[in-house]
Amino acid sequence: MRYFYIFILTFLLSVHAGYAQDKEKEVVVYTSHDQIYSEPILKTFEDKTGIKVKAVYDVEAAKTTGIVNRLIAEKENPRCDVFWNNENGRTIVLKKKGVLSPYHSPSAKDIPEQFKDPEGYWAGFGARARVIIYNKNLVKPEETPSSVFDFTKEIWKGQFALANPLFGTTATHAAALFCALGDEKAKQFFADLKANKVIIADGNSVVKDQVANGELKAGLTDTDDVNMAVLAGKPVGMIYPDQNSMGTLLIPNTVALIAGGPHPENGKKLIDYLLSNEVESRLAFSESAQIPVRDNVKKPENIPSFNAVKAMNADYEKIADKIEETARYLQDVFLR
Repeated sequence: MRYFYIFILTFLLSVHAGYAQDKEKEVVVYTSHDQIYSEPILKTFEDKTGIKVKAVYDVEAAKTTGIVNRLIAEKENPRCDVFWNNENGRTIVLKKKGVLSPYHSPSAKDIPEQFKDPEGYWAGFGARARVIIYNKNLVKPEETPSSVFDFTKEIWKGQFALANPLFGTTATHAAALFCALGDEKAKQFFADLKANKVIIADGNSVVKDQVANGELKAGLTDTDDVNMAVLAGKPVGMIYPDQNSMGTLLIPNTVALIAGGPHPENGKKLIDYLLSNEVESRLAFSESAQIPVRDNVKKPENIPSFNAVKAMNADYEKIADKIEETARYLQDVFLR
């Protein structure tokens, strides 16, 4: 009988050791980058490293914000190792709230300084631009808008859309406009948009669909959404706005290590991979059509280099400081 108990104890210890070993080969990532694009990249990381990726994806309507709130709620008991965000404003918010841990990835060495935190709390890659999408069948060439401010004109009344400005890249764009214009001019701009009957959509992809299907003439969205419409054969055009004035807002993906996460070393390995040239090139060649932030990354000819677009002079730290205040203000303007 004693040998039986020894056998059972040995068996249980081996099962526990195997379970612990399996847990050591895991990494948990929360991501707001569209699952259709992020999942294959995470699967490749699994295949290359043998580390099992447990991913939590956000939904389109509450893009970024839902995951950010979850990470803040879990701060005292982190369940996540890595946050892969499809923008950077709320990543910086997490830094300021003490949710992130610094990590200087060797893969980030050649990323331009403007796209990474000097203390190592986040690094950026694969940018999207905030652009104008318009329906070529409904908009005459001479009517094509060239600026976000064109949407305050009578010709666009009730014929253009904006994603909910409380979430995602639209929230970041709104905060960037407040930083660039100052509060008074920015408030006037958004008041003028409301007076001109802007349509508030559930997300950037909805803006794209409304314009592509001819429900509306134009809207503001991201380059990846426009590219999807182009690939689907929709009659849409794309404009990088304000190239003769303040420039177009470029918003990189960001990746950050969560403080106190359950698998920090595996989290660092995942960050190294996501910041690699391989991943940035893959995003550029994917249907999401991301703009590489490095010159040495292979990309399709139709994807511009970062330096080919006049970019808004964006101070991402100031944008992050402004984003919550801006969201509260715009909630009052558009949603009450």
